[in-house]
Amino acid sequence: MRRFIIGLFTHGVALAIGFALGIYLLPILTSPPSPDSAMLEEKAQGALFTAELTRDLPGSDFLHWGEGTISLSATEIVHTGALSPGPDYKLYLTKEFADDEDSFNAIKADALQLGDVKTFGGFILAVPEGTDLESYNTVVIWCESFGEFITAAKYR
Repeated sequence: MRRFIIGLFTHGVALAIGFALGIYLLPILTSPPSPDSAMLEEKAQGALFTAELTRDLPGSDFLHWGEGTISLSATEIVHTGALSPGPDYKLYLTKEFADDEDSFNAIKADALQLGDVKTFGGFILAVPEGTDLESYNTVVIWCESFGEFITAAKYR
């Protein structure tokens, strides 16, 4: 009986570790290739606004972070840098700066979701026609599946 309980426990732990690794690694394995740095730099040239993403925000941690430069133009948002990998990342524009889960959840209803972030080594995201970037001041990257804050930057 003791051997059965130990076996059940060790197999349960191995299953939990495998599941957690699968959640973490699957987005990395299935993500499309990031745009090359030359393309990102070229696209960022015509930016109306730029801001810096940093790892040291209160809502960021060793598994949920972003760093680099985010550039906003009338037609595209370009990120040059890195994001921690994860599933179901969304990019939002907000009218108030949010630096953790609680502050973002408080303003999420008024935020504008622009689209999916599918690459972690920089991305280019189309801005929908008619979007007024000047009505907002912050870019937030959020993990929708787990309700996790990833990073944010105030651009004006």
